[in-house]
Amino acid sequence: MKFLDQAKIYIRSGNGGAGSVSFRREKFIPNGGPDGGDGGKGGDVWIEAVDGLNTLIDYRYQQHFKAQTGHHGQGRQMHGGKGDDVHLKVPVGTQVLDEDKETVLLDMDTPGKIELLLKGGNGGWGNVRFKGPTNQAPTYANPGQDGQERWIWLRLKLIADIGLAGLPNAGKSTFLAAASAAKPKIADYPFTTLAPNLGMVDLSPSERFVIADIPGLIEGASEGAGLGTRFLGHVERSASLIHLIDGTQDDVAAAYRIIRGELEAYGEGLAEKAEILALNKIDALTPEAREEKAAELEAVAGRRPMLVSGVSGEGVAALLRAAWAEVKKTRGALAGESDVDQTSGWQP
Repeated sequence: MKFLDQAKIYIRSGNGGAGSVSFRREKFIPNGGPDGGDGGKGGDVWIEAVDGLNTLIDYRYQQHFKAQTGHHGQGRQMHGGKGDDVHLKVPVGTQVLDEDKETVLLDMDTPGKIELLLKGGNGGWGNVRFKGPTNQAPTYANPGQDGQERWIWLRLKLIADIGLAGLPNAGKSTFLAAASAAKPKIADYPFTTLAPNLGMVDLSPSERFVIADIPGLIEGASEGAGLGTRFLGHVERSASLIHLIDGTQDDVAAAYRIIRGELEAYGEGLAEKAEILALNKIDALTPEAREEKAAELEAVAGRRPMLVSGVSGEGVAALLRAAWAEVKKTRGALAGESDVDQTSGWQP
């Protein structure tokens, strides 16, 4: 399935049904009077966040969504039925933006969340509604109220606990495959990953979190170079970032500065997120080269990088444990545990 993380669609709620102009005509009832029923309400437009979806590809092939018009009223005071609603189902993490693509109208960040986008028009009154002492035979009824319409943007920001950042060919997809059951495309050329991949990490039955692998960044990505920074939005919600550095390249310090510069240029708080620094592909390095590269990174980053290899699996478990610690901080687990007094007994 092709990945699509933004789509522009047109939505319209249904018009209300028209009221009916009718008169009661029955044998032996000479003065039957008006009996036109009311029109039904137009259909609404709803949006729902559902599990199991991770792309907006359904909105690539259909961009217009119109709710049904309410049914018209009929004689014998028969009211029209409500028009059918339109339900838009989107992945969890989808934002609804105005046509300007900047104003956020809704954030569908919780599974099962349902919100009303447009309300259908009210149905018109039938002529029986206008009957009175001075107008016992009204010959008019109300038309239904018009529905609402607008263009909106749907923008998906994947819900992940940890985001992977790094230059192309830093080994992010290989690391994701080693850490989870995900099977991303892996090759020896830049920009193998063209769309984000998600992987579920199972450290134990109670220790599970999601990692998002996004396409690699290059210098100038914030200005549109390479694939740009479009996919960085998918790690905005993450607890922290794992910054992978290719240990086989000549200047690991420069690689670190490039990614940090692009994160700062993008904004949205990415540069302030907790970062776990890791020197990858150590299976291809000698012990002396490992120490040399790690020292270079420590000098520029101010902290010791973790040493990992997505191919051999060396250091992967320790890195995942460090990531889990950051996830627990965000979820509030650590704060909750520290507030519990384990020494005091039960008290009524």
